[in-house]
Amino acid sequence: MFNRIAPVYDFLNGILSLGIDRSWRKKAIAELAEVPAGEEVLDVATGTAVLAIQAYKKYPTLKFRGMDLSEGMLELGRKRLQKLNLTEKIELDLGDSENLPYDTGRFSAVMAAFGVRNFEDLDKGLAEMYRVTKPGGKIIVLEFSKPKSFPFKHLFQLYFKYLLPNFGKLVSKDPRAYQYLYESVQQFPDYERFLERLSQRGFVRCAHRSLTLGICCIYTGIKP
Repeated sequence: MFNRIAPVYDFLNGILSLGIDRSWRKKAIAELAEVPAGEEVLDVATGTAVLAIQAYKKYPTLKFRGMDLSEGMLELGRKRLQKLNLTEKIELDLGDSENLPYDTGRFSAVMAAFGVRNFEDLDKGLAEMYRVTKPGGKIIVLEFSKPKSFPFKHLFQLYFKYLLPNFGKLVSKDPRAYQYLYESVQQFPDYERFLERLSQRGFVRCAHRSLTLGICCIYTGIKP
């Protein structure tokens, strides 16, 4: 599915979020401020490398590596890196988030934007993110959540359930892709439930910050 919608994926995300997704990523990237220069950061489910590129521009002294299961997404990411002359600054790998092809304790930070909810086995994916993080390193997850406050909760439900899938289907020519987006957000264990999953995998000092009235959250945790 992601291979099919890859050419319009970033365009649609920008349109459907009214451009707010970039500011969400900016806030998530700020969590890298304490990572020492020269250390490696892994972007899991990197897609077209949007998060990795934005993070590198903010912290050019860090080393970024992105990994994704979709070759179609990665191909677009490589073209983007070439256009920006960043092919030697950010490396992209094809791989499975639930079986990361990296040594234990390699990365000082592991981040993911809008990809964790796509894990077939969430706990296995989080356990792998924990494994490849260095002791003292940080996990940073930016993910959609369900707004709680009335009436925004109900307005957003209508938008997300009906308007977004129909517009996405029209532009992407994929009748399933943006219906899947709605369903995956409904099933994702957001807020305190996700913090509990992080804690169960071994992370400590787990916290979350709600953005834009609860449309998405930044989750963080530390590997002891």
